[in-house]
Amino acid sequence: MSLRMPLQATLPVQQLRAPLRTKLSPRQQPRQFSSTPTRRQCAALPTTPRRAAIAGITPAARTAAPRRSITTRPRPPPFPTVSTCPSPTCACAETPAMPDGLEIDHANPLNGVMAGYAEHVVVCTGKDDWPSKIEDENSGDNLAADLKELFGRGGKYTDPFHHISVINSSFPSSAPPRKAIQSTSVYLLPSFKYVPFLPRVSFDSVKALAKGFLLPERLHPAHAGLSPAHRDRLTRKAAFQGLLPGVRDVADVLVLICGHGGRDMRCGVMGPVLRSEFEDKLGRKGFTVAREAVRVEGLEEDEEMKKRVEGSNSGSSSSSSSERVARVGLISHIGGHKFAGNVIIYIPPGFTTEGGERHPLAGCGIWYGRVEPRHVEGIVGETVMAGRVVEDKFRGGIDAHRRILRL
Repeated sequence: MSLRMPLQATLPVQQLRAPLRTKLSPRQQPRQFSSTPTRRQCAALPTTPRRAAIAGITPAARTAAPRRSITTRPRPPPFPTVSTCPSPTCACAETPAMPDGLEIDHANPLNGVMAGYAEHVVVCTGKDDWPSKIEDENSGDNLAADLKELFGRGGKYTDPFHHISVINSSFPSSAPPRKAIQSTSVYLLPSFKYVPFLPRVSFDSVKALAKGFLLPERLHPAHAGLSPAHRDRLTRKAAFQGLLPGVRDVADVLVLICGHGGRDMRCGVMGPVLRSEFEDKLGRKGFTVAREAVRVEGLEEDEEMKKRVEGSNSGSSSSSSSERVARVGLISHIGGHKFAGNVIIYIPPGFTTEGGERHPLAGCGIWYGRVEPRHVEGIVGETVMAGRVVEDKFRGGIDAHRRILRL
């Protein structure tokens, strides 16, 4: 007898589908949640130990721990500060009116509004103003253009971790030994070096400046993947320093004020007024304000001359090693014209307070914004004399180790 069912035999649809269903055990049954699971359903879910490990605390301890406020006390800045600029105690110039449509920004915060850099190359041009792009001056035949060609975007020595900022200044260049040769002087900050002679007759002096003083001594770890030849090309070579005669340390306080009217008239208007005000207030504090070019008597190995860049109103050597000298100059664009007046104060490494102690800001460059003539006396007293940063004018700064300073 055949067990096969005849093809013509039919079964109800329900019976045909029944064998396709597989009954699952209770453990295999999927959990059926509503759109919002209940607490009991959530508790039935297995815990994930890794989550607790990431949090660094067990679930039980997490529920037992007291709740803390997420607000933390701000870390104090690594330098002395004063919250606001003191009011003037003597007469000062009036704040000049700004051109129509070029108001000063008094709303946005100043702290941190500065571009990071490793070295300022301050070119001594003897001029108070320049074209909007300083590299365009004299049809591109100038030191700023040469340096930007090497260190600017796409340049041979471009390094995103070691930015070289090139700016022009109103400081005059030192007279070269041979007057027939055109030469340019530069300040290197915060290295606090003065390079008196960079002849314009060839590109060799520019290369010596770049390789001997501007390239980093050690590369950033991010450059570890570069070839040895590429790493060598981006690293400083001390042997090139000897190709530039007369290089010496800077011991003068340098006050740099943006006066780049060819770029933005807010600084063009405010800069000259602030320069006169700083010269006056520094003079009242006993500084000799040097306005003439740095004199280089000779290129012989004079240790006393190497210790400082000499300066006085007549340009002659200082008569006393304890004499305090300051130089106040206008500079080209440094960013933030809307915060005019913009001032950078460089305090030399060996500078001391009136009490003879090491200056708290020695070796640093301090950036200020929204400086008006009425603030100059307070800035000189607090920052230059006492070594305190004025918080409500502070844009940022750089220390002797090229670390960017913030509040």
